[in-house]
Amino acid sequence: MIKKYHLFEVYGIELEYMLVNNKTFKVAPQVDELLTLKAGQLEADIDNGAIAWSNELVAHVIELKTNGPVKNTDDLSDKFHANILEIDTLLQPLDLQLLGSASHPLMNPNTDTQLWKHSYSKVYALYNTIFNCKGHGWSNVQSTHINLPFYDDKEFEKLHAAIRIILPILPGLSASSPILEGKITGFKDTRLEFYKTNQKEIPELTGLVIPERTFSKLDYYATILEPIKRAIQPYDKDKILDQHFLNSRGAIARFDRNAIEIRLLDIQECPRADIAICALIIEVLKALVNKEFGTMKDQKSWTKEDLFPILNDSIKHAENSKIKNKDYLKLFGLKESSSVGDLWKHLYQSVKPKLHQSHYIAIELILKEGTLATRILKAVGTENNDTHIISVYRQLQKCLQANELFQP
Repeated sequence: MIKKYHLFEVYGIELEYMLVNNKTFKVAPQVDELLTLKAGQLEADIDNGAIAWSNELVAHVIELKTNGPVKNTDDLSDKFHANILEIDTLLQPLDLQLLGSASHPLMNPNTDTQLWKHSYSKVYALYNTIFNCKGHGWSNVQSTHINLPFYDDKEFEKLHAAIRIILPILPGLSASSPILEGKITGFKDTRLEFYKTNQKEIPELTGLVIPERTFSKLDYYATILEPIKRAIQPYDKDKILDQHFLNSRGAIARFDRNAIEIRLLDIQECPRADIAICALIIEVLKALVNKEFGTMKDQKSWTKEDLFPILNDSIKHAENSKIKNKDYLKLFGLKESSSVGDLWKHLYQSVKPKLHQSHYIAIELILKEGTLATRILKAVGTENNDTHIISVYRQLQKCLQANELFQP
């Protein structure tokens, strides 16, 4: 029996990192070797005290996550960082190192992708058959997930309404994927640009990324999960895929564990940045649930079709995206047209007194200097050859080791 928690009583955070080879700077599909070094034998899930380690779909990505629900986020940056240092020490004999940010800037997914071959490999192999997981949107993506609990339908209604409202502007805080295969893509959040069409073969899985207006378990199953179940049937003859696992919207309801998982955040250069972003989002969600920004009726009235254009533009421009929808700005108490970055500055000032002071420096740097994508592009400048790009991303590796934000 899963223990149920009330709104904002506990949190779960997941961070994904890629392994890269120190000499070639290519992704290294050797997570199985890392997990074996840690456990003495290959374990897909490792309990390391406060933080757990596990594999991902591809063999070069490791996921670190809170080992069960935690009461607050204040000390999580240090806990994640301690695990990162431990992993980098284990990787030294293999001449590998972890790297943050949501996409490797030079990876060729067709030649560099290796799927995980161990536990869950049947599931991953089936995914590969249906979607071809060698594309950037599958094999070159590292993200941060926030898991937030709800106790019952009433709490689900409040939380889902609030999360749907905030999803469109998340790239304005967290975009960190502006370069693929050595080229500046024109999207600050290229990971999410791929996310939109990643599963185009079965559109029911992702929908419009913004979830539908469903505010009860019954409605969610009828509107989202049952259509997914029907759509996957022709592909999943052996019934090995779970509908919760298949739902790929930007936030997914997990009724199997009474939580909603937010999935639209690109991972940052270090846990200090990730945890600060998570803490800010959580406080803004609390303010929405407490009706400090619009009534619940206002929040619930927004359709995915109204919210998607805001998300779509912020995927391209991140904090510089202009919000043209005046009703959306009005919801947050802004009258004049505003950028996503300005809206985040406004939201930060509103909730700052509730945030732990340890998050101030990171959030204020992001709001002043721009998303990690913006800072990467500034550092790369016009010199976007492979050698220079690698030198910038090696600086990101140093940021991960020091748990400090990147400043070009």
